[in-house]
Amino acid sequence: MIEIKNISKTFHQNKQSFKALDNVSLDVEQGDIVGIIGFSGAGKSTLIRTINLLEKPDSGEIIINGKDFTKLNTKQLAKERKKIGMIFQHFNLLSSRTVFENIALPLELDNTNKSEINKKVNELLKIVGLEEKANDYPRSLSGGQKQRIAIARALANDPYLLLCDEATSALDPATTQSILQLLRDINQKLGITILLITHEMEVIKSICNHVAVIDKGKLLIKGTLSDIISNKDHPIIKQFLNSRVMTIPQELNKKLQKEPQDGLFPLIEVELNENLSVEDLLSIVYDKYKIPYKILKADVEYLGEANFGKLLLQLQGEDEENQQAIYYFNQNKIQNTVRGYA
Repeated sequence: MIEIKNISKTFHQNKQSFKALDNVSLDVEQGDIVGIIGFSGAGKSTLIRTINLLEKPDSGEIIINGKDFTKLNTKQLAKERKKIGMIFQHFNLLSSRTVFENIALPLELDNTNKSEINKKVNELLKIVGLEEKANDYPRSLSGGQKQRIAIARALANDPYLLLCDEATSALDPATTQSILQLLRDINQKLGITILLITHEMEVIKSICNHVAVIDKGKLLIKGTLSDIISNKDHPIIKQFLNSRVMTIPQELNKKLQKEPQDGLFPLIEVELNENLSVEDLLSIVYDKYKIPYKILKADVEYLGEANFGKLLLQLQGEDEENQQAIYYFNQNKIQNTVRGYA
């Protein structure tokens, strides 16, 4: 459905050049939900804005449903854009218009008759669950409600594609999940293809079927979440997967020593992966080396039958036994860090 072919884009400012996109190619199938993830300045916003030519690429092709958008004239492009909805981080609602009027705006601009506008807006209010807010103004809405209205407005012209530019970045975690669930429902019920950009791995894991990782204007990898995880040794991907630092419980942290001492046991943070499950790790510790242990913290997620994440253990065996287990981890390339002794 969407073919991005060898897109490049350079910005020029104050006699300096910045290459935001460098020969990027990406395919998106109809009905898919694809996430583009990258850190600030990676080029992800520029990439999503080239799809409907809000940013015109310097070179390359944007082919959607067989049409190369880069070759369309102004009138043709305006017509095609009507079928591409877009939602933003900061909602972009008009404060002087009611919720109903904000959703109706694209239909009014398209000279749709009033009865059709009323019917369509009421349908959309039902989809986003805000029928009772039709006559309210944006100032009285929560952030999540504003984003729901922005989504309804983006759906007004029955788009086949929805572009989401950091759509949940301004929302709290609970509201983010409700918006992501709404987007998934829209994708499943209406068959709309969704392409979203984010810097949050939690968003990717919650909603996306496929993922593209971008850094410094280059596309590093595109595939399923399993594909991304299998490339976890790449430094950028590793940062996303392991961005959360495991905190040591406060009372224990007060007693923590950096160097080993008699009577103290090591706290070891172990990285799990598709080849090392929680059960495998604990079997090594207890069944292989007979070491008593305490699980202090677990941050584990399952993708199909594989898990990934981290486990914070306190090994409570004899010093030699503990060292043997850590040596085994190192010899078998099981990522681990001794966080201290207590």
